[in-house]
Amino acid sequence: MSQPLQAVRGMNDILPAEAELWEQFEATIRDWLAAYAYMPIRMPIVEPTPLFARAIGEVTDIVEKEMYSFEDSLNGENLTLRPEGTASCVRAVLQHNLLYDGPKRLWYMGPMFRHERPQKGRYRQFHQVGVEALGFQGPDIDAEQIAMCARLWDDLGLDGIRLEINTLGQSDERSRHRADLVDHLERHAGILDADARRRLHSNPLRILDSKNPALQTVIEQAPRLIDYLGGESRSHFEQLQQLLGDAAIPYRINPRLVRGLDYYNLTVFEWVTESLGAQGTVCAGGRYDGLVAQLGGKPAPACGFAMGIERLLALWQEQGHRHEIPAPNAYLVHQGEMAGRFAFRVAESLRGAGFSIQLHCGGGSFKSQMKKADASGADVALIIGNDEAAANAVSIKPLRHDFEQPAAQIRVEFGQLAEQLGNLIFPTDDDDGDL
Repeated sequence: MSQPLQAVRGMNDILPAEAELWEQFEATIRDWLAAYAYMPIRMPIVEPTPLFARAIGEVTDIVEKEMYSFEDSLNGENLTLRPEGTASCVRAVLQHNLLYDGPKRLWYMGPMFRHERPQKGRYRQFHQVGVEALGFQGPDIDAEQIAMCARLWDDLGLDGIRLEINTLGQSDERSRHRADLVDHLERHAGILDADARRRLHSNPLRILDSKNPALQTVIEQAPRLIDYLGGESRSHFEQLQQLLGDAAIPYRINPRLVRGLDYYNLTVFEWVTESLGAQGTVCAGGRYDGLVAQLGGKPAPACGFAMGIERLLALWQEQGHRHEIPAPNAYLVHQGEMAGRFAFRVAESLRGAGFSIQLHCGGGSFKSQMKKADASGADVALIIGNDEAAANAVSIKPLRHDFEQPAAQIRVEFGQLAEQLGNLIFPTDDDDGDL
């Protein structure tokens, strides 16, 4: 007998008990985004490979080492499983001319793919919520998105997530900083590790984000990008800080915060926690004013962020949140051919009336079915034998509560079943007096 096949490493099944937690989280996300007037958008999981090379940057870790790319065997097209959502979202906005009637607030949720070492909260198939605002100029939308995140942490009851912000200025300011940064790093080339030497001339800003202890002194002594900002960039950053202060959102300026994607400019931010080990970032984003034009559209400002669902759920559970699989209102047991046919009709009728009904399937004695009814967590068992079927009636047996009934089990005519079941499971207090 052959061994069962396993899931691809780093691509995990989400089993029923955990999937219920995901459903609750996703419902919270939808309500939260609706409160800020963001509209949903859904993009394909597979995109042309050049989209990410152009948007993210050919010398980034994602494009160089982490993308799942392949050639379509039918037409030779180079395709990639999306490693992030912003490039796909901007591509969709441009392809369908969504900015023709003004700025857009958009969001999406779904799987992303990167080939990296699986670890807690970071997998090869992972899931993100992405939020993008396109066509908005100025720091107010940056501040609103940061405030959105702060509100979500409160909605979820999460503690210990702190905000770090920085500014990357504009391209000309980064160019001047880059020249001085490369000069500084070249003077210390002897202590640079292999990764830093590889990035020295292709993407030196990313060296500032290195966690290698041997490089920390060199990084601390490196020129700071914030010192190269012009008046407009500095004003944008100062206004952002003022708005965050007005909203009483605490933050720390981290001059080494550069993000891993080439398309960012001006504001960048991360929400981080100490509770998830080395992978402490649960949400990150910033402004990317040049990306729309970079992908072939008319220049338009934009900013956005993404959060890792697995990481947030890990933090949510670590801080004590639990979610049980909801039980049905009733478990319907039956025995006999006539009873089975009647039970099917009863179950569908009650579902149409708004009840959650688990119909027993697969046969078995009344005794074994009642054990399953009790194990289901249902409030009541609905019992149908051939006698009930012949009388067009259903017996109700309470399983969870002391219902105020003259007997532990009562028989109800089918036409009265929905009303009687509702009175048992959802009793109302009629003694409140006149309003």
